[in-house]
Amino acid sequence: MSKSPTPEEGASEGLRRRPTINDIARLAGVSKKTVSRVINASPFVRDDTRERIQAVIAELGFAPDPQARGLAYGRAFLIGLVYDNPNPQYVVNMQLGLLDGMRNSGFELVVHPCDRSSPTFLDDLRAFIERQRLYGVVLTPSVSEDERAAKLMADIGCAYVRVASVTLDTPDHMIETRDRLGGREAAAHLAELGHTKIAFLSGPPTFRSSHERRSGFEEALNERGLSLAKAYVAEGAYTYESGVECGRALLEMADRPTAIFAGNDEMAAGVLQAARQLGVRVPEDVSVVGFDDFQIASRLWPTLTTVRTPTREIGRLAVERLMGREDDSRDPKSRLPSLVVRESTAPPAKR
Repeated sequence: MSKSPTPEEGASEGLRRRPTINDIARLAGVSKKTVSRVINASPFVRDDTRERIQAVIAELGFAPDPQARGLAYGRAFLIGLVYDNPNPQYVVNMQLGLLDGMRNSGFELVVHPCDRSSPTFLDDLRAFIERQRLYGVVLTPSVSEDERAAKLMADIGCAYVRVASVTLDTPDHMIETRDRLGGREAAAHLAELGHTKIAFLSGPPTFRSSHERRSGFEEALNERGLSLAKAYVAEGAYTYESGVECGRALLEMADRPTAIFAGNDEMAAGVLQAARQLGVRVPEDVSVVGFDDFQIASRLWPTLTTVRTPTREIGRLAVERLMGREDDSRDPKSRLPSLVVRESTAPPAKR
């Protein structure tokens, strides 16, 4: 006589097709609405009920259908990352942070690179949001600093969070990175080493971060009786190539600076390359400081002293705020800039 299957075996055998939310509800002995609440991480479900539903979900390998959920809720379970940024590592780290925050949420990430200078910038952004039927978007610099983009979000009723170096919106729509503090850290470090002839390599003026990093840098220099000479200021583009070009110009000066603060690590890497090309030793002849502390900083030679900005942590926080899942217990200092001292800085050589 053949053995009768257990209820669990029968359930598995009867669900060779893709399981649905109705199947989960039936096997867990709850309503479809309760299953939906568990899938969407609602707090309004008893722990024992949640565990029972999650056990059935795990047993059947159930995965919510984003299209079906979108139809049911009148929107897609998609979050957009919108960026216009020349630094690819920033975009990668931000994506990783967003994905960290979206884990087990049922949401998926879509990205939208754009060009703020394009005459179709706003139309393209609107079309992206409406075509994807997004739940919401995270706007990163320099898009986040464009009031036209924020107004568009409000006009079309799209939830959004802006990541920017200063507060530009209400707290529920903002993550402030406070880049000015990072500029101050760089200036304090170089001044304490004894440098007085210090250059600044800025990013493009269309980025608020360029101005904030310079403002903090100059503030801290002035507090120590130092100043930033106009001849020692160069404008880059947050790219490696602009770092090489501007680095050469600064290092070829007859009275060259003994230290250079570059507005990001890509440009700092370019300055190191320019120094090698010109036979200028780092840090013996010139100290170099970057900003970001992306992976490249610890892989350069010499390794780069830089201001760390926790981009991945900021991305996670931004998307959690967007979804209403923010954990208030985390230390807010964890997302502030901080100096990481490595091999590219030293006291100036005595002449």
